[in-house]
Formats: sequence, structure tokens, C-alpha cells
Amino acid sequence: MERLEDTLLNGKKRLHFIGIGGSGMFPLVQILHAKGYEITGSDVNEGDIIERERKMGIPVSIGHRAENVHGADLVIYTAAVLSGNPEIAEAGRLGIPPAERSVLLGCVAGLYPRPVCIAGTHGKTTTTAMTTQILLMANADPAAVIGGKLPMIDAYGRHGAGGEIVVEACEYSNTFLHLRPYLSVLLNVDADHLEFFGSMDNLKAAFRKFAQLTTHLVLANADDANTMEVTAGLERPVRTFAINAAADWRAVNVREYRPSFYCFDVEAEGAVLAHIELSAPGRHNVYNALAAFALATLCGCTPGDCARGLGAFRGAGRRFEFLGEVDGVTIADDYAHHPTELEATLRAAKRMDYRRVWAVFQPFTYSRTEMLLDDFARVLQIADRVVMTEIMGSRERAEDYAVRTKDLAARIPGSVWFDTFDEVVRHVMTQAQPGDLVITLGCGDIYKAARKMLARQ
Repeated sequence: MERLEDTLLNGKKRLHFIGIGGSGMFPLVQILHAKGYEITGSDVNEGDIIERERKMGIPVSIGHRAENVHGADLVIYTAAVLSGNPEIAEAGRLGIPPAERSVLLGCVAGLYPRPVCIAGTHGKTTTTAMTTQILLMANADPAAVIGGKLPMIDAYGRHGAGGEIVVEACEYSNTFLHLRPYLSVLLNVDADHLEFFGSMDNLKAAFRKFAQLTTHLVLANADDANTMEVTAGLERPVRTFAINAAADWRAVNVREYRPSFYCFDVEAEGAVLAHIELSAPGRHNVYNALAAFALATLCGCTPGDCARGLGAFRGAGRRFEFLGEVDGVTIADDYAHHPTELEATLRAAKRMDYRRVWAVFQPFTYSRTEMLLDDFARVLQIADRVVMTEIMGSRERAEDYAVRTKDLAARIPGSVWFDTFDEVVRHVMTQAQPGDLVITLGCGDIYKAARKMLARQ
């Protein structure tokens, strides 16, 4: 059955992007520009991405105005664009079709023979970045759309002339159902975005639909019970990876070669294929690396290619990213915003050789905070000191929910919270001591607090 994603660009030449400076838009802009489409765009603020786009010859307007869409054949927007946007309204008046970014992503992925789509509640960005790096270092020239910056290319994605496009496949709002993967991976299925899905059963059903869209092969984490439930009886070939369970690819001899940094051997069909020494911290990255190894192997890379790529990978942007040091205090930043992710990051931090670990956490969305309040309180106590901001509501309104950060703080002995980043920074930087690690945590704009800390040098 033909889908909108299959025909979206038919007869289209000039594409206008609302919010063209966003990290999610930029890889699509790169790919479509390289394929000969005429691109224009608008955004509300200048930025590094807009500067790079202008260097590509793309005209970008600051401010949303009706005339910006004149001459466009298609207008692309993100879910963050507010209703009443003058460019959307003008496109409607002129009969220019609009397309939400996730639909365009599905279309762009379909321009490549072999879309490699990486899904899961946790680890998507890192595994997508790892897989891309392996393929690049093996001279496979993939395209990529990544949720975080890959330091190797200093970007969130790229145009490639090879047959693969490596795509981070997000489950929120069923975004990943616009994709039609050649290869797909299910890293894990955990309770998140339940304000959208309504229940775990609905979440699992969405992941199953995604897996069913795969045309060649599904790769699944055999150690994750929910993933195994999702893929049971699937009408697609399924292969597996694991540390503990029987699987097609297994990580064996897993050990720390230095605090919080792991190495392991990859075993398949009873034979050891490669020894992997990770340069990104945390035991959870063994799973991410094993999935990337299997995916890259299925794309034609050798075990040696995989070992080299994974050994050189030092993390994606905002994934336990070390930013610098101020008066002997190390500053890092991480995207973790779910209790499972916070636990993995904080346990990795605690195993490192730091005097104390400070968790500076910005809760994201009232619904998630309310639903997982006790879990957040439990895992944040792994840190030696906990400092929080008020909840970032994003798409949710504060008046619709009773929960506030003070409710979380009441469950964490010794924790404090502040309304502003300036207050957070002042507290942390006057209390932290040489040898401490301060790590900002959250998927909102808490990274700005880390930058303010670094600015105190």
C-alpha cells in the first residue's frame, strides 16, 4: 500500500523548512541539498547550524513571516511549531502542502536502498552514532540522522553516497512508524512516553508495528523481556544480541579495564569474532556497542572494522560528555531524563575516580515526573549531592498537573532545588571541591547550566 512518505517529494523542487536551525532538521537539509533540491528556511534565532547552512548556499531568514514560503513546493515544520504560525497559515492560503518533519524523515530514509533504523527507549542516539562511525571508518559512506552530535563529523548527520542511511528511530508520537527499515534494531522497551501511549501494552504494540515495517531483518536484545515479547512470533526474520541470554551475537568476558570503561569479546556461533575496548563509559554501552557491531556486520563490515570504529568512538554529544574543568571540578553533561538512564549514568560516574559526584537534574515533563516520581528519587540518591531545577514542562502546562520539583526533593535527603540556572550554578560552584564531578542531567536545556559553570573559569 502506497504511503504519503513514498510520494511526498514527487514533483517537488523547492522545499522550505520552518525551524531550519534545529538539530533534527539539519541532516535532512544536508541530504536533500546534496540531492539537488532547492532549500530555503527560517528560524527565530541565529546559531551554528544556520551558519553552516548559509555556507552551503541556503538562504535562511530570521523570524517567521508569510512571504518566506512564497515559491515553495513543500513546507516542512516540526511538532514544536505553534499553531497560528504565519508561514503555515500562508502555505495553507496558497495551497502549498505542509509536512511534519517525521513524515519527511520517512521519505528521506526511503531514498536509500538500505535504511538502518535504531529504536529503543534507551541508547538510540549512542547506538546510531556508533554504527555510523563504524561504517564511516570502513569507508562505507553512509547517510545518517542522529539525535546527538557525532564528534567525528561534528554534526547530527550527513549526506552519504553509499546504500545505507543510519536513522535514530524515535517512538514518541509514533514517529518511527513513518520509517520502512531494511534493518531495524530494538535495543529495549521501557516505560516512557506513557502520557502519549497510555499504557505499556500500547507502547509494546507500537514497537511491534515498527518491527513489522522492517523489510529484511530485525535485530533484538534477547536480555530485555519486553523486547522479546514484542518480537515473539513476528512475521519477519529476527536475530538477537545479548550478554546473558543465548543469542546470535553475545558479549562475553565483559570486564572493566579501568573504572567504568568496559571491554568484551564478541562471540557468534561459538567463535570469538573480535575484542572490543570501549572509550565511552558505562556498562550499558556494552549493549549499544554489541548492537552496533551486529548492525555493521549485517551491512558488510568486518569484525576488525567494528572493533576499530567502536574503539575510536568516545561518545555522542550530551551522552556523558566531558566539557572541561574549573578549579579542579570536572564538568560533564548527559541527556538522561528517565530513571533507567539516570541510574546507568550515575552508576558509571560513581565508579570513576572522583571525590564526589554531583547530579544537577532538570526534570522533563510533568507527566513523566509524576508517573515515575519514586523511581527518580531512588536513582538520584546514587549521587553524593543532588541539585535540581523546576520541571521543564515542554509540551505540557503546569496548571494541568499537581507535581513540582519540591515533591521530588522531599523524597531525596539533602537535595536542593532552585528556580533559575544562575542559582543552581552559584550553589554548585561555591560548594563543589577539587576532585568532584558535576554532571548536568536532562533532555531539556540544563546543558546551559553546565556552560555557565565553565564560564566561571
